[in-house]
Amino acid sequence: MEKQFFNENAIYVGEVNIKVTNLEQSITFYKEIIGFDVLEQTEGRAVLTADGKTPLVTLEQPEGIQPKEGRTAGLYHFAILLPSRADLSHFLSHIIQTKYRYGLGAADHYVSEALYLSDPDGNGIEVYHDRPSSEWNWANGQVDMATVELDAQGILDESNGKWAGLPSDTIIGHIHLHVRDLESTEAFYIQGLGFEVVTQLPGALFTSTARYHHHIGLNVWNGTGAKIPDKNRVGLNYFTLVFPDDDQRQQAVDRLENQGVHVEKQGDIHVVEDPSGNVIHLV
Repeated sequence: MEKQFFNENAIYVGEVNIKVTNLEQSITFYKEIIGFDVLEQTEGRAVLTADGKTPLVTLEQPEGIQPKEGRTAGLYHFAILLPSRADLSHFLSHIIQTKYRYGLGAADHYVSEALYLSDPDGNGIEVYHDRPSSEWNWANGQVDMATVELDAQGILDESNGKWAGLPSDTIIGHIHLHVRDLESTEAFYIQGLGFEVVTQLPGALFTSTARYHHHIGLNVWNGTGAKIPDKNRVGLNYFTLVFPDDDQRQQAVDRLENQGVHVEKQGDIHVVEDPSGNVIHLV
């Protein structure tokens, strides 16, 4: 992976917090299938890490949690970025051996190669590696992305060792959200938070900073005007956006408030909801 897309020049996703119905079942999945380690755990919460110190995914089992609703706004998937193609090869070999198939899919996106699966509650997960940015094709400020068949055998041929969980420098590469409409969504993420649209597909925007292929994907594939899910449903609780410094974060807060968006300060964190009810912690 190339660090310039996740450093002091970029705004990027740091951590994802999701709601689940059975914490112990989910911990087993995220450890044994995905390869996380548990950083800390309480009765209703587990923080997951790849390097033993950095939280990447937090699982929460709220009291009275209900199963995931279909056709709503909310999480489409969060994406775990591996350092190399060989790491994706080890992960694919592991998935084949485990025979885990819930939500399983695969795609070549030109800029990246990806595997898809769902956790036991139906929360979508992508596990991917990036092709070198020198191989990405840009034209008129747009990066060329598509969904074509993955060369799975070519990836498997990259293996140079056994799967041993997630590499320590694994990060959250991006998040992809179902939203209610693209117009208000674009105003929030582009004019408000300061992202740029780098790819448009039918019913979807892909946005980034620092010329990454995308830090946030946004789509209306569940239907324009899709319902905002109830707070006690499985799905996204919140995700964090990491800003380069407090000044840039404050500028984003000011732009959002000028749009009439309510931003709540909670200690060192600013909390905001996008127009589709997706909660974001600005850190």
